[in-house]
Amino acid sequence: MARVNVDILGIGKLKWTGMGEFNSDDHYIYYCGQESLRRSGVAIMVNKRVRDAVVGCNLKNDRMISLCFQGKPFNIIVIQVYAPTSNAEEPEAEQFYEDLQDLLELTPKRDVLFIIGNWNAKVGSQETPGVTGKFGLGIWNEAGQRQIEFCQENTLVIANTLFQQHKRQLYTWTSPDGQHQNQIDYILCSQRWRSSIQSAKTRLGADCGSEHELLIAKFRLKLKKVGKSTRPFRYYQKKKNPYDYTVEVRNRFKELDLIDRVPDDLWMEVHDIVQETGIKTIPMEKKCQKAKCLSGEALQIAVKRREVKSKGEKERYKHLNAEFQRISRRDKKAFFSDQCKEIEENNRMGKT
Repeated sequence: MARVNVDILGIGKLKWTGMGEFNSDDHYIYYCGQESLRRSGVAIMVNKRVRDAVVGCNLKNDRMISLCFQGKPFNIIVIQVYAPTSNAEEPEAEQFYEDLQDLLELTPKRDVLFIIGNWNAKVGSQETPGVTGKFGLGIWNEAGQRQIEFCQENTLVIANTLFQQHKRQLYTWTSPDGQHQNQIDYILCSQRWRSSIQSAKTRLGADCGSEHELLIAKFRLKLKKVGKSTRPFRYYQKKKNPYDYTVEVRNRFKELDLIDRVPDDLWMEVHDIVQETGIKTIPMEKKCQKAKCLSGEALQIAVKRREVKSKGEKERYKHLNAEFQRISRRDKKAFFSDQCKEIEENNRMGKT
């Protein structure tokens, strides 16, 4: 994300199970997948700066997830979707649009709305007033027509059909054999906020081990940093309080006047003694450096894979991608194993 200067990243077809959120280095990830099957799955990743503006999250299901960012003057809603393919049964496609409509009903009309992701649809290059521009790609299909009707019903515009680009910056998916390119990923925006979008195009050099290209939209909006409550002091302790702390607290407690005291005043004095002595005699807790999930070997292969992709060496790219997936799975397994051992050891020593 930092390399391509992206603040908010939507991910489709994640194939993770369960749902939740966690931080990884300087990024925060919200995800939602099926309970046990590694199918579908969506996620939104944000950097540290944007994370401070997040005020809400809706983990709808394995095909859609939404985040609410506090903005000026209105909040910003980002929904990541992964639509059923054209081979899916009709009820599945209907359920997808019903669930998405339910999600939109929860969004205040005044808020800025973006719906991003893989729609598995082709809206084509023919202009639809108020919905698509003149710069789509190819010929629309039935799924694309359904998407256009959804946009018309909800006053949405498809951003990556509004800007004239070279074909290589329009297509978002390449077939496994490299023979076909289609535009099936889209960024939708409220028509009211269409003027905030400055550009929308694919970034071919951004390798992520997928048949899809990274679709980037640049828009100008203001985020508001959400104030954080003051955290309590945290002190570094291994087994017991330092001797100096114990002695000083005991001596200061002996000097307390306990006769005819107002309870609230006495409590505040006790509180101040404990806190002041702690600051004076107990070292502050040091933040631990976060462990890296991927090894240097995996990161080096990722760099090679990106270079090979930019050169168009498809066979070598497939080989490196398979190698990266194998090593990253090994690294993640080792990482979580070490985390579990550390938790068990802390639990054994009473550090809960």
